[in-house]
Parts: sequence; C-alpha cells; structure tokens
Amino acid sequence: MKNTFKIIVQVLTLIIISIIMNKLVAWLHIPVPGSILGMIVVFLLLQTKVLRREWLEAGSSWLIAELLLFFISPAVGIVAYPKLLVSDGFQIVLVVGLGTIIVMVCSGIVAQSIAKRKERAQS
Repeated sequence: MKNTFKIIVQVLTLIIISIIMNKLVAWLHIPVPGSILGMIVVFLLLQTKVLRREWLEAGSSWLIAELLLFFISPAVGIVAYPKLLVSDGFQIVLVVGLGTIIVMVCSGIVAQSIAKRKERAQS
C-alpha cells in the first residue's frame, strides 16, 4: 500500500510539472510543447540535484511499464480514418517504422554508454 501511494504521488508530481509547463508555454507563446519543456526541466532539476532520482523513480518506472496503454487510443483513432490510411498509409507506416528504428538505436547507444560509465566507475 505504501509503494502504491508513493507511485501515485510521483506520477502526480510529473503530471503537475507537465501542467505547469503547458501553462507556461501558453502564457509565453513558446513554440515548444509543454511536455518537452517539462522533460527538460525535470532533467535539469535531476542533474542539479534539486530533485533526487528516488523522488521520481517508482512513478516513472510504473509509467514506462504501462506505456503500451498510452498508445491504444491513437491506434484505435487511426482506424476511424480509412481514407487517410488509403491515401497516406505508406508514408505513415514509413514514418512510424523509421521513428521506431531511430528510437531503438538511440536507446541502445545510450544504454551502452551508461553501462560503460558504470563499468569505469566500478573499476
């Protein structure tokens, strides 16, 4: 029960940061999505040790574990536009495929560099 409460509080913290950044973007008319700005702010807060990793780790791990659920609605929504799929289906599949490959390659490179850094730190 304590772990569930901790996850809820951490996810709410991330949601609040996102809402604040969305409001800031709307107020300042910044051409960057609030969620991206929020990720940058969280990253900077973590790097400067203003936010400790433990304060967000359980909630962010839960969000990553449940990430597939966040893609169900968009996938179902695309089916509602058959004309779009017929006219631009190849381009959509190409962009999704290339995007997936780019994310996988970048994630692999980052994971390898983190593993190498941890090996050097332990040596």
